[in-house]
Formats: sequence, structure tokens, C-alpha cells
Amino acid sequence: MTVLIVDDSKIMRNIVKNTFDKLGYKCDYIEADNGLTALQLLTSHDISLVLLDWNMPQLSGIDFLRKVRAVPAYNSLPIIMVTSESARYNVVEALKSGATDYIIKPIDDKNFREKISKIKFS
Repeated sequence: MTVLIVDDSKIMRNIVKNTFDKLGYKCDYIEADNGLTALQLLTSHDISLVLLDWNMPQLSGIDFLRKVRAVPAYNSLPIIMVTSESARYNVVEALKSGATDYIIKPIDDKNFREKISKIKFS
């Protein structure tokens, strides 16, 4: 299983990896610091799950999400927004744009575990 972690903060990518590791899944990680790089990685790797920040340079997480969901081959790819954008309208916009779920930073281990455990990926 390969997880693509997309966040412009290296520290945040490490926090997401560490939190994910605590769940006990055996997986590989690929990291991107913006949506454009993430798009390139998505098309060149077999990705099982995307953990995606909203605010990034070059291509935001929401724009990445919309581009990915426009490609039928990626319709079932689980994409979870992991972001500090906590306003209700942001959550609604992300879910309407095709996010599988939404996690608000700072990451709470229990909430993260609940959201990940609902996702079917391999």
C-alpha cells in the first residue's frame, strides 16, 4: 500500500506519517509539497490513499482534488483532506468536490484513527 502525503510543510508531512504509523498499517509513503508535484506522482505511482492539505503553493489541495476527481480512473481513490481550514463552508466545499473525508489540524490521534478506519484502501 502506498500513501501520498501532500502538504507544503515537511514537519506536517512527518506528523501525518507518524500518526498514520501509529495505526499499525504497513505502507510506503510518497511525499509532495504542492498539488502539481502530487499530480505527477499520482500518475506515476500506484497510490492507495491521498492525505491532502488545502493551502499550498502552485496548486492548492482543493484544486488538486477537483482535477483528480475529473479523471474517472481516480473516482474511487480515497482522498482525505488534512487541513487547518475548519470553516463549515470549507468542509462542505471539499466534500462536494469529492473528498472522501476531512480531518482538521492539529491532528487528534483518535479522530484520525476513526476517519482512516472507515476508508477502504489497499
